[in-house]
Amino acid sequence: MVFPPFDPAPPPRRRRFKAIPVRTLLPNLITLLALCAGLTAIRMAVENRLDLALAAIVLAVLLDGIDGRIARLLKGTSRFGAELDSLADFVNFGVAPALILYFWGLHELKSAGWIAALVFAICAALRLARFNVMIDDPNQPAWAGNFFTGIPAPAGAITVLLPIYLNFLGVSNGLVTVWLTFFYTLAIALLMVSRLPVFSGKRVGKRVPPDLVLPVFVAAVLFFALLISYPWEVLTLGTLAYLGCLPLGWMSYREYQRKDEAAAAAAAAPAADAPMTPGAVPASDSDSDHDRPARLN
Repeated sequence: MVFPPFDPAPPPRRRRFKAIPVRTLLPNLITLLALCAGLTAIRMAVENRLDLALAAIVLAVLLDGIDGRIARLLKGTSRFGAELDSLADFVNFGVAPALILYFWGLHELKSAGWIAALVFAICAALRLARFNVMIDDPNQPAWAGNFFTGIPAPAGAITVLLPIYLNFLGVSNGLVTVWLTFFYTLAIALLMVSRLPVFSGKRVGKRVPPDLVLPVFVAAVLFFALLISYPWEVLTLGTLAYLGCLPLGWMSYREYQRKDEAAAAAAAAPAADAPMTPGAVPASDSDSDHDRPARLN
């Protein structure tokens, strides 16, 4: 046919998206529940219901501690989940504790109190951003996974609220206490962005010996029973114990470093003592001028 009939192109086929498995959705759902707890803590602080605000922060910490483990257990980790977790952590452990402290007592210092709250929230954001960058560093030794760099955001949220725990235990909320809270908040914020090695605990408790299963169950039930019955005493003692263990983490980190340096020195010693072959040039003489700046950098 000279003029064939017009044959329009077939309609484009709709792209079919793969169904998302539940094992990927469950960790993200837990993260969203933790975010709801953090936002609820802010509301409770605005309404001056500090006991419920602190309970919501503790719930957010507990949920944050299990979402990543459940994701790894179910093999449901994803880039989306990691980004969602970081955003939720900033709200739950940066913004919410800062606002709770401000509404509780830092507002009496006016602009100075608000500056302390801002510094804590900003340090939490910087801490989370640095963690996201360092987690993919291939140059870290294997033992570096046992440590965090600086206090993690959930621990920073629990520790920075120590003045409120003490207030519930009977410590007066006077102007001196508020100023001490101001400096204490700044100190915790600086510890979050510091280079201090802190025990991570992520590699602890992955497997439990059979003879310790029942004691672990009893200890977990006892801990939650004490937390519900004596929340301020448990949170205060836990915070003080955590702060007291910070030097132990630094000493353990230094011990690992000394072992690595000793192993490197032992490996380099045989090479230095080996006899030189005829015609070989010493390493100090063979280094060109172009190599030295590169090594210094």
